[in-house]
Amino acid sequence: MGERLSDTGQWLESSDGTRWWFDSGALCLDFAYTGTMGGEPRDAGYGWERLVNAADLDEWLGDRFDVSAAGDRDLRDAHTLRDAVMHAAQAIARDEDAQRRDIDVINLYAATPDLPPRLEGGSRQAGRTKPRAAQALATIARDAVTVLGAERPGTIRTCDAEDCDLIYLDTSRAGSRRWCSMQRCGNRHKVRQHRARQRAKAAERAASAQLT
Repeated sequence: MGERLSDTGQWLESSDGTRWWFDSGALCLDFAYTGTMGGEPRDAGYGWERLVNAADLDEWLGDRFDVSAAGDRDLRDAHTLRDAVMHAAQAIARDEDAQRRDIDVINLYAATPDLPPRLEGGSRQAGRTKPRAAQALATIARDAVTVLGAERPGTIRTCDAEDCDLIYLDTSRAGSRRWCSMQRCGNRHKVRQHRARQRAKAAERAASAQLT
């Protein structure tokens, strides 16, 4: 895995090999993007599927939480929760209501024990040696309740680029975030604007030359 740049976000890689840092702005949306977000069938070597087996889930969770190893059931639960978050986020980004079945799934996982807060520096271990992977999924579900709920801390948006449908939580003070990533779509937009200005200048020079 690549170096993490913030509390949220992760490296993504498209089918053409382009790799970029995408900060969705929320833990639950980062989790949704361990899959294809509905763009491609789930397959080990196709699309953006990153949770092919329990070891993949361990790697992703381990970069964010200190939890015990996941099992096959945890992997199935992860896919179920992820699909519900994906569908709900896509609906909200379209200014639609999330489907009840997706809300029910998120609420179900959010109702299970999550990762408890812990104050470092003590001399005794409280509870289990390590929390379970299922508790990390519950924490992700609770984040989804906050992020996708009516009192969400920002706006669920889709990238402004015509050829990109990545979804993120815009928490900027002015609500002005436009791109999934300045490194990717934001930079592409700047390049297109620059080329358009160059073409316009060339056309102006050609028109002036014809008049002289």
